[in-house]
Amino acid sequence: MKKSAHLAVLFVLSALAVPLAARAKLISRAIAYEHDGVRLEGYLAYDDAYPFASGGHVGRPGILIAPEWWGLNDYVRGRADQLAGLGYVAFAIDMYGKGVTTTHAETAKRLAQPFYGSELMADRARAGLDQLIKTGLVDEKRIAAIGYCFGGAAVLSLAYTGAPLAAVVCFHGSLIPAPAAAAARIHARFLICHGAIDPFVTKDQVDAFLKSMNEGKFEYEFISYSGAMHAFTNPDSDQLAFENRLHGIGYNPVADRRSWAAMRGFLHEVLGFN
Repeated sequence: MKKSAHLAVLFVLSALAVPLAARAKLISRAIAYEHDGVRLEGYLAYDDAYPFASGGHVGRPGILIAPEWWGLNDYVRGRADQLAGLGYVAFAIDMYGKGVTTTHAETAKRLAQPFYGSELMADRARAGLDQLIKTGLVDEKRIAAIGYCFGGAAVLSLAYTGAPLAAVVCFHGSLIPAPAAAAARIHARFLICHGAIDPFVTKDQVDAFLKSMNEGKFEYEFISYSGAMHAFTNPDSDQLAFENRLHGIGYNPVADRRSWAAMRGFLHEVLGFN
């Protein structure tokens, strides 16, 4: 092919690509809702380049995202944007109240404490799930929930109630064992991404969690990342550890990359998308 003809072909291909690229746009917005008298505000994100009906499905797979104990901050919104870029409808939920976030460990501990050992954790997460469904953008049979640290406990608790989740992914989360009665009402599959040297989740807690998974005959995968501490997916973890004089938390780029890849493969398998 002559050089001029070759350039002409490239020009035509580029021209054809422009409309496609122009249609690709990240749509995001805040969604206000309420639970138990508390005003909440979640973050919805999706990419309008992907169709909302395909392969016999109406609506895209939806991903609920539960944040770390710092609250719904820019890190969690960034994860929602990443998932939106993969074609999912992502909704980062609010657990504390509109605009309530912190970078102080003592404040985070105070905010998170009422949720542990209480139905409030699952109920507040369910309020977020209901909002995701109410958008009308998702296929209700293809919804997953992912959570980080405190949020990992939240999505596990939500799944144990029998909420309509096809998949659950827990990143360096508090590993709450599944109640014996939960086995009969849960159809979700589980992926647990755990830091091998996470001092905040003891071996006894890991063993109790795995025992409950096995006794309930759940379908799960448990991955332990060597050298990874608590909060290994969050690039801000090192700074947060320094500011709060916390030991045992830190970012691990290798574990972050591998756990994200594991999640992508898992969601593709379970949700049949991307």
